[in-house]
Amino acid sequence: MMMEAHGPDFLNSPPTKTVRFGGSVTETLKKHRQGDLGDYELLRHQLADPDIKDAQIVNWLQEFRSCMTQLTKDHEQLIYTVLRLPWVGRSQVVVEEYLAFLGNLVSAQTVYLCTCLKMVVSHFIPKRVTISEGGVNISDSDDEDENLNKNFDQCHQALQLIIRYVPSTSHFLIPILQDNFPFIQKSSRTLECYVHNLLRVTMYIPSIRRDVLELVVGKLLKLDVSASRTAIMEAEEIAAQGQEANEHLEEGLFDMDEDMSTDQPTSTCVMAHPVAQRLDTLMAVLMAYIKDVCHVDGVFNAERTKELYKDFLSVFDKLILPTHASSHVQYTVFYLCSFKLALAEAFLDHLWKILQNPSQPAVLRQAAAGYVGSFLARAKFVPVSTARACLDLLLSWIHRYIDSQDSSGRQVCCDISLHGPFYTACQAVFYTVIFRHRAILEANMKKGLEYLQSLNLERVVLSQLNPLKVCLPSVTSMFAAITRKYQVVFCYSVIEKNNKQVLPVVRSSAGGDGVSTNTNPLDSFFPFDPYLLKRSGQLIEPLYQVWEELSDTELHLAKSGQKASKEDEDDFLCGETPHNEGILGMTPSSFGSNICSPSSVGSPPFTRQHPL
Repeated sequence: MMMEAHGPDFLNSPPTKTVRFGGSVTETLKKHRQGDLGDYELLRHQLADPDIKDAQIVNWLQEFRSCMTQLTKDHEQLIYTVLRLPWVGRSQVVVEEYLAFLGNLVSAQTVYLCTCLKMVVSHFIPKRVTISEGGVNISDSDDEDENLNKNFDQCHQALQLIIRYVPSTSHFLIPILQDNFPFIQKSSRTLECYVHNLLRVTMYIPSIRRDVLELVVGKLLKLDVSASRTAIMEAEEIAAQGQEANEHLEEGLFDMDEDMSTDQPTSTCVMAHPVAQRLDTLMAVLMAYIKDVCHVDGVFNAERTKELYKDFLSVFDKLILPTHASSHVQYTVFYLCSFKLALAEAFLDHLWKILQNPSQPAVLRQAAAGYVGSFLARAKFVPVSTARACLDLLLSWIHRYIDSQDSSGRQVCCDISLHGPFYTACQAVFYTVIFRHRAILEANMKKGLEYLQSLNLERVVLSQLNPLKVCLPSVTSMFAAITRKYQVVFCYSVIEKNNKQVLPVVRSSAGGDGVSTNTNPLDSFFPFDPYLLKRSGQLIEPLYQVWEELSDTELHLAKSGQKASKEDEDDFLCGETPHNEGILGMTPSSFGSNICSPSSVGSPPFTRQHPL
């Protein structure tokens, strides 16, 4: 029978010897080499005892440390058993002894490095507990141990110790972090703990930060694209109706005080859609990390922010920009750029270089144009001077593109498979003018009007490429109404003509005629549409420009110019699916095609330097 030390002085005094079966670890290993496996298996059995006590763990570990050089690859199963000892959350003396054991093991037997790393990373999520009552499981939830943060601290202490002994640890860590990432169907709390711990690792192993960010963002994108904006809004609407019905029921049953009926502190930030709830939790963690990295003791740190921006930009290019249906993950870059105007300008400059680069795939250039327009329209922290500088660049490129088509000697037609970047650039301009025209005109109406007129938007609208035919109908209608009010350009004759025409169907690159469809290929390129997640959205809200209703005159013009008008909403694009006849039909193969105009045409040289 085994015995352990008891009493209040246990943690402050050396552990006493324990009575156990079998000999010492040294003797057991010697017998094992001679072919006697009895004590060896007995030792493994005792180490695997779920009720093992602190004093027993300490004594075993001390013995293992005294014969570390004897623990070779032949003792793999025994080492695995030791690494499964429940050391996390134990007394301080157990934790210290275990850390000393880990340090000795990885320095003396590097063959066990990855096994040790896997053990530590496995503790990055809370253990699950099952509570039984009368033989029936009544709970299977995450462990609510109030010392959870302390347990995580011990894990990071272990990882830092391993790195100290084996500097090359970082090369082996990323695959382990990837393999141990919980399934995205796991609970919000499980995912939150793991992502929090992953990001915490980057604070003391900065060399793996870009890889960790790529891993985390990749998982968030999977959640993001699996919960559409429509599904999230429908779930919220159903939940709101249910809550309203319950409130009416309670009013009929109980005479509740006002302060009691409105006291719902836990439900206000909970998403009704389960996937959206997990995504919201992880977005909040990632944004908190961004803020912590960029601020030291509450003070903005330019150098740390610059390095984080570089890492995020790499992840943006690789994962976020090519993702078709992402609605929220891109706001990590939006949030980061809000810390300093130079970051926002650098981001716009980066997008601009992608848009005007003919060697980039057309679909990425179109996405970049959408990001430019959406960012300029929605980011409150971008001043009107920056918006004007970007409009100057976009319009300069657009006019040069029109020049190249006019001088090519070829027949020019409205074909998005050939001119996709051009059309998305035009839509970005129209969208920016819609959101920014008030700010442009606000300071000085006369100079503002002169500026808008200097953009020569009329030439763009009347060009043979006919961008109003391809752009989203709501964008076209709003742009037409605003520019007519200020007599900048008159679009309605073009719109009416377009409504009477049906453009040729685009030929599929796979052969045969594409099928006409009501889907606008430019519809998906407003990446900063209203943010729907509640908890993380609290950080975005003060930075975000919501859609401001037009004046009565503007609204009348906009509605009269759009066949399928909707009632006023917070965002005039919210939930719109274009369905008018003039939309250019696109096949999947032609939309995914990288076909674009020749480099000399698609990206004419600029005569002035980018103002950013």
